Amino acid sequence: MNKIKIETALSHITKFAPFEDKAGASHFPIYNTGTFDLKKQNGDKIYDYTRSDNPTRETLENLFTEVEGGADCVCTHTGIASVALLFETVLKANSHILVEADCYGGTFRLLKVFKDKYNITVHFANFLEFDNVEKILQENPIELVLCESPTNPGLKIIDLEKIATLSHKYNSLFAVDNSLATFISQLPLKLGADFSLFSTTKYISGHGAVVAGAIVAKTEELAEQIHYYANAHGRSQNPMDVYLISLGIPTLKVRMKEHQENSIKIANYLEEQSYIKKVTHPALKSHPQYELAKKQMKYIPGVFCADFESLELAEKFIENTKIFGEKCSFGSPDSRVEIPAKISHASFSKEELKAIGIAEGTVRFSIGLENIDDLIEDIKQAVK
Repeated sequence: MNKIKIETALSHITKFAPFEDKAGASHFPIYNTGTFDLKKQNGDKIYDYTRSDNPTRETLENLFTEVEGGADCVCTHTGIASVALLFETVLKANSHILVEADCYGGTFRLLKVFKDKYNITVHFANFLEFDNVEKILQENPIELVLCESPTNPGLKIIDLEKIATLSHKYNSLFAVDNSLATFISQLPLKLGADFSLFSTTKYISGHGAVVAGAIVAKTEELAEQIHYYANAHGRSQNPMDVYLISLGIPTLKVRMKEHQENSIKIANYLEEQSYIKKVTHPALKSHPQYELAKKQMKYIPGVFCADFESLELAEKFIENTKIFGEKCSFGSPDSRVEIPAKISHASFSKEELKAIGIAEGTVRFSIGLENIDDLIEDIKQAVK
């Protein structure tokens, strides 16, 4: 049998279980236990302690490994824990790391922790400027290169193949935070990355009922390292949360298509409004990397930014909305709005926000699965 497509794999998660469930359950059982009796096991894989290995978690890790095209995976207890595990695996005291300046606020905060505690040197750059990226790689012993694409919240589209080639030219590992696009849309490992990591809190679970993450390594050597450090640092995800994540996975493709369609309609509507200075959505022709977005991603996520004419109007809009909640995160069935400078990227200074194209009146939208007419009516009444 040929290798099955991603959509098929997501609908048959039990096929990735480490052993066959004798009852034939449509969902692999939750092994909600801390320990296992070694005397009662006779399979190829021996389990002793859930922090190290657990059959429920292993099922999800096997699935993610398959769809990402990697060597192995670790599911982590939060999305940012997958970033922390990456740093713990690759970096050491006095290491150098190169990061796209437009990065998730939690990653930015974590970088500060590593910088302060372990004397890590953090180099920030605009990854659209390839000459500057190469200059940093030439002049510094960069162990790790990290970016998101699309970036959050600036929504730049990074040419992952080019950055992978540059990274490897200077013997640096390359990691991609794939939380926004997800593996249903783009596959970083196939584009040259050494690690693909993502928050399963968001589009992958799709229901927003749990926080979790994952990291997939391209090679066996790197996979062994992430498993070792996951066990050493206690980064692994608990079985109950694994189960909750697995409930949303089979519908990922249909949800992403709906998120994309709804968000494009809302973005087009906002572009026509006089109180909006700019809309940044990779699926709009006005986006500077529109062609690259079409080439690199199968689906465009339902997250975009709109610059209101003033902070006061942006705050009024958010205060008055009845359907849109003022919530951080994205990828849930409900539509959400936030001012990045106040919530998700509050750890950035005004100068740092300006450098990545985020203004005081920038509102980040995460468009859900509601009726599109209801969403537009809510926007209309909120700015009256």
